[in-house]
Amino acid sequence: MSPRNRPADPVSFDRTCDAAVDLRGVTFGYDRRRLILSGVDMVIPRGKIVAIMGASGSGKTTILRLIGGALRARSGGIRVAGQPVGDLDRDGLYALRRRIGMLFQFGALFTDLSVFENVAFPLREHTQLPEPLIRDLVLMKLNAVGLRGAASLMPAELSGGMARRVALARAIALDPMLVMYDEPFAGLDPISLGVVGQLIRQLNDALGSTSVLVTHDIYESLKIVDYIYFISEGRVIAQGTPDEARTSTDPFVRQFIDGAPDGPVPFHVRARPLAQELALDAV
Repeated sequence: MSPRNRPADPVSFDRTCDAAVDLRGVTFGYDRRRLILSGVDMVIPRGKIVAIMGASGSGKTTILRLIGGALRARSGGIRVAGQPVGDLDRDGLYALRRRIGMLFQFGALFTDLSVFENVAFPLREHTQLPEPLIRDLVLMKLNAVGLRGAASLMPAELSGGMARRVALARAIALDPMLVMYDEPFAGLDPISLGVVGQLIRQLNDALGSTSVLVTHDIYESLKIVDYIYFISEGRVIAQGTPDEARTSTDPFVRQFIDGAPDGPVPFHVRARPLAQELALDAV
């Protein structure tokens, strides 16, 4: 695990790889007073699964939005499949997004569409394929996540784990070169969590795609990812392989992995001492 006070080579685990995503010196903020990201460097190699971890509000989901072009960096560069995202016009972004799958937090299925229609939606939106071929493709994607038998169900009839698997089938409907996952394990029971984790690994390898996971789930992520970036206060403060994370002595990494309340990330929001607050109330 690369130490926090020394810049690390972000592709040291595979120097021969091509980058599916490359962030260099990326800075972003919604206003001039507060930066959400500051000088972020990341390389997501082709064919790998990379996790982005950190406390809530550290800028993880913002990175996904920047990669997809939903937000524009204030400074620095972002390349996806070699294309500078910040320089793309509307048509260019639309074409790029056809090559990117997205699994939103809690699935974000269309509630008034069946399981089949949810997975068919991106195929109908982005292709001119005939309906018989769309049907075959949808059934193949649902079969890959074990839900071909649930094709006629509505989202309200699904468990949380099933809904997440349908969302995964929809995310890979177009065989994307890049799949981004925003908290794919949130709210799942241990069995569903394990199933979804293994599906992410298996589908990534079978499709030859690249995956980026924003997640808080240390245990499951360490079993399936190839590399991890730890984010705090808008900066990459540590990075490394799962084995390096497990054996790291970095205080932030240890606090995050061990779930410790005390460490570099404070539990309490900064405030005056409690005794002073109570004394003021008593006056």
